[in-house]
Amino acid sequence: MLIKPIYEILPFTYMIIGAGSVALLKEPYAIIASLLVFFYGAHIWNQRSKNRRTDRKRKRIDGILPESIYGYLPFIYIMSAGLIFRFLPKDSGVVISICLFTYGTYVLLRRISYRHHKIPGVQTRAKFN
Repeated sequence: MLIKPIYEILPFTYMIIGAGSVALLKEPYAIIASLLVFFYGAHIWNQRSKNRRTDRKRKRIDGILPESIYGYLPFIYIMSAGLIFRFLPKDSGVVISICLFTYGTYVLLRRISYRHHKIPGVQTRAKFN
C-alpha cells in the first residue's frame, strides 16, 4: 500500500514521464511507449476523478461526445501541443502548440475545481432543555 502523498501524485508522475520521454527520445517505438505511459496516467486521473465527483448525476449536462472521449480531451490537447512542438518546430507550430497547451491546461484546471463540490450538510434541530 502506498502512502497518500505518493498515491495522489502517481498519475501526474506518469504523465510527466510520458511527456518528457516524447520530448527527449528519438526512436518511434519509444515515442509510442511514451504516449502509452502518458495516457495511462490520464486514465488513472480520469478514474479517480469520476470516483470523487460529488455533484448529482441528474444535474450533469450531457454533451455530444461520449464520456470516454470527453474525459481525455484536456490530455489530448496537452499531448497534441507537445507533439506539434516536437515535430513542427516552425513559427506556426510553436503558436499552435502554445494555444493547445494553454487551453488543455485551462480545461484540466476547471475540471479539477469542479471535483471539489461541497455536499450540503443535513441540518439538525437544536435540542432545547
